[in-house]
Amino acid sequence: MGALVWITGASSGIGAALVRTLPWSDAEVIGVARRAPSGCAHLPADLATEEGWAVLARDVARRVAGGSQSRVVLVHAAGSLDPVGFAREVDPAAYTRNVLLNAAAPQVIGQAFLAATAGLPLRRDLVLLTSGAAHTVYPGWSSYGAGKAAVDQWCRTAGAEEAARDGAVVLAVAPGVVATAMQERLRATPEASFPARERFVRLHEQGRLADPDEVAARIWGVVDAGFASGSVLDLRDLPPPGAAP
Repeated sequence: MGALVWITGASSGIGAALVRTLPWSDAEVIGVARRAPSGCAHLPADLATEEGWAVLARDVARRVAGGSQSRVVLVHAAGSLDPVGFAREVDPAAYTRNVLLNAAAPQVIGQAFLAATAGLPLRRDLVLLTSGAAHTVYPGWSSYGAGKAAVDQWCRTAGAEEAARDGAVVLAVAPGVVATAMQERLRATPEASFPARERFVRLHEQGRLADPDEVAARIWGVVDAGFASGSVLDLRDLPPPGAAP
């Protein structure tokens, strides 16, 4: 068997683009999402819930046990901006879901993947999508920004741990501003709830939103580029494919 790949958030946005642009023709791909994705198998799971995390953890453990795969990869692309708005003014239940999906899920899912694949005599990659919002203050994005900051620090720490054990390569990758439904959602948000709205409207009007498939292809390139485990990367800081060294 070739690569065994899980992609969370595979039914839309960058997750769906990662399925479309997967570079390994012999890979078995499992799309983890509430809605069925296109182009791969479907593992139904709500990753804003503990049960959803357990569903994915059990699937990883089951598939790698005694398997003949050549490498195992998990890319966590699932995430949500909602609710956009000042922390004290948004719906508490929606805010809690945001915290669980953006901050807790990457750590719990990541830990389960590392534990299930520990000691396997093959290449293991764990890739978490992050954002510049991890270190830039955007009023209206308190839970989203805090979640991405948690992703970055977890990647640095767990990545160092894996390097010390000759384990998996753990990376966090910020894709930049991409033409997805998330951006449409932002442009429809009142400025009172998201004061930086006009910046993202201008980026759209100027044609400066990145194509999801191009971004996804670059993420796959990063996976095989030899970055040290624990690296937190921004695609906008990396040379484009084919650029002279």
